[in-house]
Amino acid sequence: MTSFETVLDRFARKRVLVVGDIMLDRFVYGHVSRISPEAPAPVIETTGPVDVIGGAGNVARNVVSLGAACDIIAVVGCDDAAWSIRAGLESCGIATDGLIEVPRRVTTVKTRFVAHLHNTHLLRADTEETTPVSEKIEEAIIAAAKSRIAAVDAVILSDYAKGVLTRNVIAQVISAARRAEKPVIVDPKGIDYARYRGATALKPNVGELAQALGRPIANDETAVKAAARSLIEQTSCESVLVTRGERGMLLVSRDGEAVSFDTTARRVVDVSGPGDTVVASFALALVSDAGTRNAARLANVAAGIVVGKKGTSQVTANELREQLLSRPHFEFREKIKHMDAAADCVAAWRREGLTVGFTNGCFDLIHPGHVQLLCEARSHCDRLIVGLNSDASVKRLKGATRPVQPEDARSVVLAGLAFVDAVVLFAEDTPIELIARIKPDILVKGADYRIDQVVGREIVESYGGRVVLVDLLPDSSTTLIIDRLKADVAPPPYPPPQAVEGREEVLAKVK
Repeated sequence: MTSFETVLDRFARKRVLVVGDIMLDRFVYGHVSRISPEAPAPVIETTGPVDVIGGAGNVARNVVSLGAACDIIAVVGCDDAAWSIRAGLESCGIATDGLIEVPRRVTTVKTRFVAHLHNTHLLRADTEETTPVSEKIEEAIIAAAKSRIAAVDAVILSDYAKGVLTRNVIAQVISAARRAEKPVIVDPKGIDYARYRGATALKPNVGELAQALGRPIANDETAVKAAARSLIEQTSCESVLVTRGERGMLLVSRDGEAVSFDTTARRVVDVSGPGDTVVASFALALVSDAGTRNAARLANVAAGIVVGKKGTSQVTANELREQLLSRPHFEFREKIKHMDAAADCVAAWRREGLTVGFTNGCFDLIHPGHVQLLCEARSHCDRLIVGLNSDASVKRLKGATRPVQPEDARSVVLAGLAFVDAVVLFAEDTPIELIARIKPDILVKGADYRIDQVVGREIVESYGGRVVLVDLLPDSSTTLIIDRLKADVAPPPYPPPQAVEGREEVLAKVK
């Protein structure tokens, strides 16, 4: 299982190809203070339009805002809206050479009139052309997609039923992506979902799911699960991620697994474009080794963030990091737990899709070597548990004069470190019983051990976990500190440059 921290870090090394219907979302904001004397309609005193890229363009903008690179292939007309779309893409670092101009075809523009008070949408006026593109334009789209697929990690088909994603375009792009072993994520439209056959995943909402199956579907978990399974049979896709509005999302996989996610939205300001955010974040997480379930969990959190923003908006990797990895506000002594409480914590973290790491030691006098070990250990997981030898255990291991600090004091110091999420005392010489109970995903030890010497390795590897060895700072130990104090010798200058190479990067990860 890959930690969310690692998944989010990997976004910066990914590239996504978006193919679909691009449009201009125009928001005309203003104040409403009276009703028109000519008709029972509100009069809006506007402050001028705000243009943002929507549709497939908003998917691309979300990919970029999450830290990845993006190519886009879409069709525009020869008009002012097309010029605005080009300028908008260029402003966020997306190349426009994939925009195919079609003379006499209008660029889709959705104009929303919005009252500032409570962000109330009064009216939407659409200018669009939905006829399928010609064979010549189909060929241009297919050629542009095929020329880019080898260089990307995933393909997103953003279908708004504006005539770009014809049956032929969809089939050719999916086929080319499958040959290149690149996943295809589809944000679908219409009633003919058979044309998406072979895609990796589909992301309909409940209304679109009902339309695809030609029957009403209640927005309850049982009905949506059954409908999603029917869609999987119809399209042979690997999974269907259904967005359910205020009820969150439901992921159904071909193997029969079904997982629901409650909405994480704290407030809803605008529902323009959350589907674009979902499909972009889901695709990126999937190719960053999150696994299907955690990719859906991450996409659900992304949707909860974006609906709290005004207009057609995007989510950043830092916003996701804050939501997914932030700790509850608690007094640091609450981090000090008995084994049963620690096991309960681990179960709760796992329900949230978080990876759990474990390391252990005496941690008698906390020194820079300890800090680096714990800091690097935390960079490999979403939550870190530290197993701490009890006083009796330390005496058996280190001698009658140790520990210098009693277990209560050592526990408090460890709990005060931001990158430590729980501290558990154990009385045995080794933490084998503790490891067997909490079953960490990652077991971390210093590189002064070999993998085969790490206590608990067999247990962790038996259920698919892994062992990570991290480099230690040289000449950094409690024993050396005590010896220097006894000899009244001044400590060496710190930090030695060769010993701390890369520590800034490690600290940046933890932040």
